[in-house]
Amino acid sequence: MTEGTLKPQSHKPTRRDFLLLTASAVGAVGTAYFTWPFIDSMNPAADILAQSTIDVDLTPIPEGQAITVVWRGKPIFVRKRTAEEIRAAEQTPLSELIDPEADQARVKKGHDQWLIVVGICTHLGCIPTGNKPTQNRGKYGGWSCPCHGSLYDTSGRVRHGPAPLNLSVPPYAFLSETHIRIGTDEVTHG
Repeated sequence: MTEGTLKPQSHKPTRRDFLLLTASAVGAVGTAYFTWPFIDSMNPAADILAQSTIDVDLTPIPEGQAITVVWRGKPIFVRKRTAEEIRAAEQTPLSELIDPEADQARVKKGHDQWLIVVGICTHLGCIPTGNKPTQNRGKYGGWSCPCHGSLYDTSGRVRHGPAPLNLSVPPYAFLSETHIRIGTDEVTHG
């Protein structure tokens, strides 16, 4: 061997190595044990989770009218569409839409008369008008954004204006023919 070159030494585990590994393992387990309650405290509490869904009774909504409910601090438009509104939405060619989406993809199968959308314009977050019969529903009979003029049809799809996307559809499920739960795609019984 030349001078300056070190000869490889075989390392035999010592009691010190064993104690170091054992102490490290105990330290890691202890850290996890004391950190978990802090991490778990960041999960939403049961009372907050209960607010993550809202049940809506559909019986008082007349055909052609809508109501606004609040879910997670957002306005939700629940509209009972007329046969003419459904027909117009279904017959609109997708090529005419800014954000092409079929009407059937925006409603639950068998419940075509009910349209549930988040009532926030996808341009800058204004709340469109058109839920009340006296409000402007725009050229397409849906909603009209008073801020910058975006127009939505009876399926909540953007038809005109600076809004780039359709009104979003929140997760919801029918609990019965006259009740929905917003905040879930699954019906839970019990």
